[in-house]
Amino acid sequence: MIDKILGPRYDAYLAFIRKAMIKDQIEARGVRDPRVLAAMDKVCRHCFVTEDMVSRAYEDYPLPLHGGQTISQPYIVALMSELAELKGPERVLEIGTGSGYQTAVLAELAAGVCTVELLPELAAGARARLAGLGYANVEFRTGDGAEGWAERAPYDAIVVTCAAKAVPPALLGQLKPGGRLVIPVGGEEQTLKVATKGPEGARERDVCAVRFVPMLGK
Repeated sequence: MIDKILGPRYDAYLAFIRKAMIKDQIEARGVRDPRVLAAMDKVCRHCFVTEDMVSRAYEDYPLPLHGGQTISQPYIVALMSELAELKGPERVLEIGTGSGYQTAVLAELAAGVCTVELLPELAAGARARLAGLGYANVEFRTGDGAEGWAERAPYDAIVVTCAAKAVPPALLGQLKPGGRLVIPVGGEEQTLKVATKGPEGARERDVCAVRFVPMLGK
């Protein structure tokens, strides 16, 4: 294992390419929120990929996880985090815990994160990984993400890391007034959307084309 052989030198190398990732993949595409950029620098993506993918952890691609799932492209993680418009005191719901990478970034940006994962193996792995990294402001649930987590609602923001056929009404219902839902929507062709909850319903806007694994469950 190269990390065990090189030790601190390998850690320094990973820190170097993580900063390059932020400059070349994230800032260069327009993400400007300094809190998001700092979170992307602090959260080590190589801690969330499978062992055989560590050397590729900071490349500009999603990477495979167990169960046919993926860890999102770094730019998309940063973009979705910026679109949530978090200032620090918020409570956030994440749908699709996956490896826990997006969860960790959100935990750096908000006071609390409630995260829901359908697949028990991924949920258990993410829980252990985040606990080992010292994240104490994350609550976990295994279940159908389309149903949200009503017992912990309302939320200031909801971030969905899998593509729904349409915006799930349950998620909109669990937002606070003025809250933001960041979600990929579609089938073969998907669009990243932001739905902002207002007094007369949700106002949606399209952000960009994306490619996510489909939302499973009901």
